[in-house]
Amino acid sequence: MMKITSELLSDAAKKGIISNTQVNELLSFARSHPGAGPRFDFTHILYYLGGMLAIGAMTLFMNLGWEVFGGWGIFIISCLYGAGGLFLTGSFAGKQLHIPAAICATFVVALTPLAIYGLQKGMGWWVPEAVYRDYHRYIRYHWIFMELGTLTTGAVMAWRYRYPFLLMPIAATLWYMSMDLTAMLTGGRIDRELASLVSVWFGVGHILLALLVDIRSRKSADYAFWLYIFGVMTFWGGLTSMDSSGEWSRFCYMLVNLGLIGMGVLLVRRVFVIFGALGITLYLGHLASTIFKDSWFFPISLTLIGLGIVLLGVWWQRHEQELTAYLQGFFPAPLRELFTDRKA
Repeated sequence: MMKITSELLSDAAKKGIISNTQVNELLSFARSHPGAGPRFDFTHILYYLGGMLAIGAMTLFMNLGWEVFGGWGIFIISCLYGAGGLFLTGSFAGKQLHIPAAICATFVVALTPLAIYGLQKGMGWWVPEAVYRDYHRYIRYHWIFMELGTLTTGAVMAWRYRYPFLLMPIAATLWYMSMDLTAMLTGGRIDRELASLVSVWFGVGHILLALLVDIRSRKSADYAFWLYIFGVMTFWGGLTSMDSSGEWSRFCYMLVNLGLIGMGVLLVRRVFVIFGALGITLYLGHLASTIFKDSWFFPISLTLIGLGIVLLGVWWQRHEQELTAYLQGFFPAPLRELFTDRKA
C-alpha cells in the first residue's frame, strides 16, 4: 500500500495539483484521525515507551510484593488504576490525541486479569498454589475466568473507542486461552504434541479471523494487524515445535513456510514473510547439517537457487499487473477489493 507522506503532498503542491493550504489541512487531518497509524518519530516513541512500561508493570513484571495487599486490596487498587486509565483515555480522545488515548485504553484492558484475580482471591474462590505472577508463565486451567473477563473488557473498549491497538491484548488473551482451555479439557495435563497441534489449529482460526476483520475494516483503520501477528506466530510456533521424524514431513514444513511467504505477498503482510523465511532458513539449516553435511555441491546449489529466485523476481516485476489480475479473478469480490486497497 502506497504511503502518502508530507514530501509527496509537497511535491503535488509544487506541481499545482493541490494548494499549500490543502497540504497543511490534509496533514493536520491525517495526524488527528483515529485510524492514523503510529509514526517513527520521537513523540510516538515516548508514547509507546511510557505506555508499554505501564502495561508491563501491571502484567509481565508483576512480582510477589503485591500479594501483601490481599485479594480485596489488589482488586481495589486495580479498579483505581483502571478508573485513572479510563479518565486519561477520555481526556486524550477529547483532545484528538488518539495514540496516547489508545495506549491508555489498552492499559485498562491489560489490568482486567489482575482485577479479576484480586476479586476471586478476595471472595475465597482462588486456588492457593497459584499467584498472578504465573499468569504469563504457565499453562493452567484456572486462568480461564481472568481471560474471559479480559476479552469482555477488550470487546467493550474496542467497541467504544475503535482503536486498533486495543486488539493487541485481545489477541494475546485468545492465545493464552487456547492453551488453558486445552489444559482444562485434558485434566490439567498437556504434552508437547497436543500443545503444538492446538497451536497450529488455533493459529489457523486466528488468521481466518484476522482476514475477516481485514476485509470488513479495509476502508478504515488496520484492525487486523495484531490478530495477524499472534495468529501467524501461534501457527508457526506450533508447526515448528511438532515432531518431524522424516524428511518428507520436513519438506512439507518447508512448503508450508513457502505458502506463508506467498500469503504475505498477496495480503501485503510482512509477518507472514518473516516467519515463512525463518522456517525455510531452518529447513535449509537442517539440510546443511544432516543431509548434505560436508557436501561441496550444497553451497553451489543454494547459490543457483538464490539466483533463480532473483530472476523469478525480475520476471514477476515485468508481468506483475496481468498475473495479479488473473490470480485475483479466482477470489471473491471482497478479497479482490482488499488486495486492491492493500496494493494501492
